[in-house]
Amino acid sequence: MRYRTKSVFLLTLLSLLLLSACQNKTKHRPDTAPEGPYQLRDSSKLVILTTYGSTTFFNYRGQDMGFQYELGSQFAKYLNLPLEVKLSQNPDEMVRMLQRGEADIIAYNLPVTRELKDELLYCGEEAITHQVIIQRQSANRKKVLTDVTQLIGKDVYVKPGKYHQRLLNLNNELGGGIQIHLVESDSISQEDLISQVAKGQIDYTVADNDLAKVNKTYYPRLNIALQISFDQRAAWAVHKDCPKLAETINLWSRQHKSSQTYTASMKRYFEQSKAIPHSPILSIREGKISHYDPLFKKYAQEIDWDWRLLASLAYTESNFDTTAVSWAGAKGLMQLMPRTAHAMGVPVGKESNPEESIKGAVKYIGLTEKSFQKITDSEERHKFILAAYNSGIGHVLDAMALAEKYGKDPHIWTGNVEKFILLKSNEQYFTDPVCRYGYFHGTETYDFVRETYARFKIYKQKIKS
Repeated sequence: MRYRTKSVFLLTLLSLLLLSACQNKTKHRPDTAPEGPYQLRDSSKLVILTTYGSTTFFNYRGQDMGFQYELGSQFAKYLNLPLEVKLSQNPDEMVRMLQRGEADIIAYNLPVTRELKDELLYCGEEAITHQVIIQRQSANRKKVLTDVTQLIGKDVYVKPGKYHQRLLNLNNELGGGIQIHLVESDSISQEDLISQVAKGQIDYTVADNDLAKVNKTYYPRLNIALQISFDQRAAWAVHKDCPKLAETINLWSRQHKSSQTYTASMKRYFEQSKAIPHSPILSIREGKISHYDPLFKKYAQEIDWDWRLLASLAYTESNFDTTAVSWAGAKGLMQLMPRTAHAMGVPVGKESNPEESIKGAVKYIGLTEKSFQKITDSEERHKFILAAYNSGIGHVLDAMALAEKYGKDPHIWTGNVEKFILLKSNEQYFTDPVCRYGYFHGTETYDFVRETYARFKIYKQKIKS
């Protein structure tokens, strides 16, 4: 009897040890999801809801991107399912679409409120958001605001909505004195105001901390440290009737946030600089722009371009650094996205080879030029091609459609279509029925075309053809 009791005890102990080992094994295998069902609307795919924006979803150089989109893709991979993305214009619409059963998950930092907790289940990693003052960094520390009381007497520019309301409340708490400027123009977005701060056109604006972090990667001299609101909790959400799906997301999130994939996504959007440092011409006396001038001269002939324009494009893209890798994953001298490079014949593993990069870029430019044959002025056509090279052709076509709709010439870049590439970050414009490719941070492309063409003119003045 004692022997049997001892045997049962040993078997029980062994079972517990095995169970513990299995649990530990599962804990360290973030790519393996627990068995379903996951309470998905369609077991053959995962459908997420999000919205256009610099932290959520956008298309860049023909590739879908965005932090929330990448997290959704990573969760779909965890479930071993294809991903479908549905876009809505605002959080309220997302909640309605979820309740109607049009998607499985709201993949967006949805604010946690008492009302919504009764309607849906929050899940995944909880984000903490708050509003901050956007200002320029200064060598003189006294010029940088470090306390909300220092806003008294300062000019702060904001769009209507939550930022304006928070400033009004803060102004009331301080007893007045903040010079609040309400920017109601539909042609100016919140990101435009941040850009204006970076360029010294205005001194202060307000944004959520995640939007501020993204824009600081474009404008490193921004200071976003001064918080002006309480913390707001936010997370993903699923339908109230899907607790199993919420549990699966929670499990994945706990495992995934320490993974290399998650860390890479965080760095890509919120840390890695999107500004490329530039250096001068290699040697004006010797007539050299770069070490790759012979390659630019060789391949520019294939598309009937001035080789100095091709060199200027490379300079703007990579600063002639063949090892450069952008925040979005573009590689090499000409900064082609890997998928584009391979489609243009660049062998896998040769993306950083200067000749392969230039050859692939020239082929891509030649194909892109076919979309702009109606633009008869060659200089203007070159600007459209440069814009498409930087942003992806879809956003340029959207900007052309907007220009035509609002009475501008869709075949002239300067002063016409370039204005509408800027407006692609404004919801009123990127949700216009004539637009097919949604949100885009157009400031980058606007500046890219102007800088590349201005440098080309300098090259023509100083370097012989």
